[in-house]
Amino acid sequence: MLRFQCSLHLLQPSMANNNNYSNLCPHNLAPFSVTGTIPAPKVQEIRANWSRKSGKLRVNGIDREMEEDVIESEDDEEEGEEDKRLTTKKRGVYGAKKEDINYDKDPEFADILGDCLDNPDKAQKKMEERLRKKRNKIIHTKTGSATSMQVSFNKFEYSNSYMWMEFYNAPLDKDIALITDTIRSWHILGRLGGYNSMNMQLSQAPLDKRPNYDAILGANVEPTTFYNIGDLEVQDNVARIWLDIGTSEPLILDILINALTQISSDYIGIKKLVFGGSEFESWKENMTSEESGFRVHKI
Repeated sequence: MLRFQCSLHLLQPSMANNNNYSNLCPHNLAPFSVTGTIPAPKVQEIRANWSRKSGKLRVNGIDREMEEDVIESEDDEEEGEEDKRLTTKKRGVYGAKKEDINYDKDPEFADILGDCLDNPDKAQKKMEERLRKKRNKIIHTKTGSATSMQVSFNKFEYSNSYMWMEFYNAPLDKDIALITDTIRSWHILGRLGGYNSMNMQLSQAPLDKRPNYDAILGANVEPTTFYNIGDLEVQDNVARIWLDIGTSEPLILDILINALTQISSDYIGIKKLVFGGSEFESWKENMTSEESGFRVHKI
């Protein structure tokens, strides 16, 4: 009991006689007074923010990490706006939206697309027919061919044979016009006897001497005449023409081969040039209508 009373005496000192204790109390109030009032402690304002970057709660203001997080958030918004602008720009560069395409302007093409899945063979035939009808509007990126033209002979007879030409692509009207003009000019010179190898006075003369032409010798040489020629027939990328040269004169063929070689290189690629033969690989004798891709051009 004595120990308990001493402890109680220490806990309840006299407030009136203890000046030192009064000085320690900021409000001069006894902290254990029954009749006095204890003021509420002042609560310090605390600012807290959650950092998404660090995953921690930042207290008492925004520290450096929070500032970087805010800056990063602003940068993300700016990058999002930039991506949106780039997307809009790309869409403007590469074309219109899909819903802006109106297939009603070309119902024929829409019909071909409709048959692609259900009937591919029918769609292919329609596309080939469309290309034949609109071949004049097709733009070729390359008119000639760097590959040399193949020349061959198949039971060729000067008096009665076909000459075949196989092109890399179906020739356009301007290409056919160039071919027909070349063959027509070749035939006219042949009819006039221009390909007579027996009268080659200038080409066979020595180069170190002054050119001299003997008119009497030229007039007495046996003439060579290109007898007859047919019309140019075209099926897709294959063409043929009937020839009746008459005399066996190789110079006539050399002149034409040289001209067609230049045409193949500069204007329209010719894959094969065949002299002779009544048949060709892809030629169809029963194809005689323009709807099927057959055309005839007068020489």
